[in-house]
Amino acid sequence: MATELLRSSTTCGPAPEGAARGAARSHVIAVLPRGEAIRNFTHSGSLDAVAREAELSLLSVVPDAECFDSLALRYGRVIPLEEPAERYPVRLLRDVLDMAHGRHLWSAAARERWRLRDHEARSLSQKVKRIGRKALARPFASRRGVALLERAERTASRVLSTTDRYVELYRQLGPTLVFNGSHVHSRNAIAAVHAARWLGIPTATFIFSWDNLTSQGRVLPAYDDYLVWNDDLKRQLLAIYPAVRPDRVHVTGTPQFDLHFREEMHWSREEFCARVGADPARPIVLYSTGMAEHMPGEPLVVEQIADMLGETRDLGAPQLLVRVYPKDRTGRFADLERRRPDILFPRAKWVDAWLTPTVEDDQLYTNTLRHIAAGVNVASTVSLELAMFDKPVINVGYNPPGIRPRVDYVRYYDFDHYAPLVRERAVALARSAEEMRTLLHLALSDPGAGRADREAFIARMFGGTLDGRSGERVAAVLLRLAARRAAHT
Repeated sequence: MATELLRSSTTCGPAPEGAARGAARSHVIAVLPRGEAIRNFTHSGSLDAVAREAELSLLSVVPDAECFDSLALRYGRVIPLEEPAERYPVRLLRDVLDMAHGRHLWSAAARERWRLRDHEARSLSQKVKRIGRKALARPFASRRGVALLERAERTASRVLSTTDRYVELYRQLGPTLVFNGSHVHSRNAIAAVHAARWLGIPTATFIFSWDNLTSQGRVLPAYDDYLVWNDDLKRQLLAIYPAVRPDRVHVTGTPQFDLHFREEMHWSREEFCARVGADPARPIVLYSTGMAEHMPGEPLVVEQIADMLGETRDLGAPQLLVRVYPKDRTGRFADLERRRPDILFPRAKWVDAWLTPTVEDDQLYTNTLRHIAAGVNVASTVSLELAMFDKPVINVGYNPPGIRPRVDYVRYYDFDHYAPLVRERAVALARSAEEMRTLLHLALSDPGAGRADREAFIARMFGGTLDGRSGERVAAVLLRLAARRAAHT
């Protein structure tokens, strides 16, 4: 099976200049289980830095042939990442473990996630399954109970494994580190990580986003080392996972933001406006949409904001530019785009398979942040990026007009990761349409209002990591971890 995997890989292209080959003892296998992990660690150049100093192999999802060929040309060995079929007891254990972890953690986000999963169980069979799994999870909703389930999942995954493909692959390649570029939403990576742990190969992962520890379930499997955005995430990780040693958590910043701070990515205002169809002489307000299931009725909010901006011609006739959440494939904004030619809808350029960002979209998004006057969204990571660029940030804290959706937008501002932005006034929260109108006027007439709070929050959260070099810091940690293992083999 390992031979088959290697045959399905490619080594046809050159590795980055200076890459170690053959006799190199350090060998990193980077697992890229989702499109955004490809962006974070290849677009930023992080894995290029690894490949210059050690042998590097990729276990990656393959969005399309062009992406596969591009990765092969840059890194040499690229092996398609596949999710093996798993037996029902293993899947059940993971579901119960995840639910027990959430019930024990019981953060504001975990409570909302629990409520939404209850709501999503609509048929009789879904309701019965949901009730049954909740009943199984509740007795284990404690630190000791979660640890017990974790050991059971680890044992069941080994005993009931349906394939040894990754065990055989690692025995053939001899890696000194297996690195998972996204611990969350990476069910297809679990088998690859478990195989490394069974063989005693060190493992590391990157905590993908700032909300993941309190809103996205259990980090599974456990890893030897963790790379995180900042000191806050390090403290959270150590509090939630007491078995993790502080010296095994490494603060690197996130490569996700690196391209924002590289001058070669920047366009002039005239070029940016030409690309999105905007008037460079008029201010632009960005609305970043969210997930359809979490922000129902959002097109109504967007249209209402467009109308508000139409009332502020005394402030330069501002234009509304809407960046539709790239993972939203519902088409829910199509009618608004058709009816309102005054609203700009530039296309986010992602490959549909594995929802993979492109370098072209990286550049479009970076320049959007640079050239807008202010931004509006519902509790989004975009708020951080707007604040990085010293743009006024307005958050929608009221439901769409005339709609009573199953969620209240204002709930998101109580989530553990997001509440500090509101509390420390890095964002302005509009709790009504009238407040939104007032805050839009303030943002456009006095963009310096709130600057000190934005700057203080960003400085506290990111320190000196917003320098376009987080990918390099990630690479340095990975090389050190891989070399540590190589020195003992």
